[in-house]
Amino acid sequence: MTLQQISYALTISECGSMNRAAEKLGISQPTLTSAVRELEKELGLSIFLRTHKGAVPSAEGLEFLQSAGQLFRQYELMQEKFIHKEKKRRFGVSTQHYSFAVSAFIQTVKQFGTLEFEFAVRETETLNIIRDVASLRSEIGVLYISNYNRKPIEKHLEENELTFTELVRCKAYVYLWKGHPLANETSISLEQLEPYPCLSFEQNGKDGYLYAEEILSENIYPRMIKATDRAAMGEMMRELNGYTLCSGILCEELGGNEYTVVPFREDTDNPNSIMEIGYIRKKHGVLSEIGQTYITELKKSLAINAGEQSFGG
Repeated sequence: MTLQQISYALTISECGSMNRAAEKLGISQPTLTSAVRELEKELGLSIFLRTHKGAVPSAEGLEFLQSAGQLFRQYELMQEKFIHKEKKRRFGVSTQHYSFAVSAFIQTVKQFGTLEFEFAVRETETLNIIRDVASLRSEIGVLYISNYNRKPIEKHLEENELTFTELVRCKAYVYLWKGHPLANETSISLEQLEPYPCLSFEQNGKDGYLYAEEILSENIYPRMIKATDRAAMGEMMRELNGYTLCSGILCEELGGNEYTVVPFREDTDNPNSIMEIGYIRKKHGVLSEIGQTYITELKKSLAINAGEQSFGG
């Protein structure tokens, strides 16, 4: 097994197909296919399943790619430190779709500038956040844990030697456009929401419902629409009177002034729940200076935008 083979496999996983990966690597597809087959033969497993959608990691392949990604990132860090000293240092954050996390990222970039650092912020699916931090693609991940998703999330964190630090606790709120018919209510029940579409960020995989970004995802919503980015979600809130269930944290400097949050009103069949929002990082690693700055900015952003929510340590 060589670093080149690992690089090839990681690129295929990132691109989702042999053709696109070969093009990105600047090699022919037969060369790439041959290299991956040799690696699979040495490992005694199929890293990728060839489907009509492209190259999809197998269960064993996904486990290999997670470990290989971490190894390759360490190799890149060594190159940057000892060989390519002129290259920019990298800092990445992977997060659920939280405007306060993006606001903290912007403030961090302002402090360090873009001449010496290569920055990346990735609003992505919950499991991708865990994979990004596990492979050191991102130094920090931002997500939430509740009683509903605690066991599967903590299982993934333990398997990848990651630790979760709570920042704030929030009850469920209904997040909607200020022009929504229910926007001026003092609280909103699930029954009142039935005529309107419930919006949810898409999570891939057969158990995607376990990793939903929205609180109270275990409830039944007769009208559901999936989205992959905040811009699309915002358009559907305005044009379709859609709503989503969230933490109640609005970041007005990033367009939050067009929307409002109303407390979710629980009943016997639909109790409220608590979101424990925090960050994940490597359990035995040491946060970089820029990572520490980002955490500080996260706390500041939450202090400004979280209202009466309760804060962790």
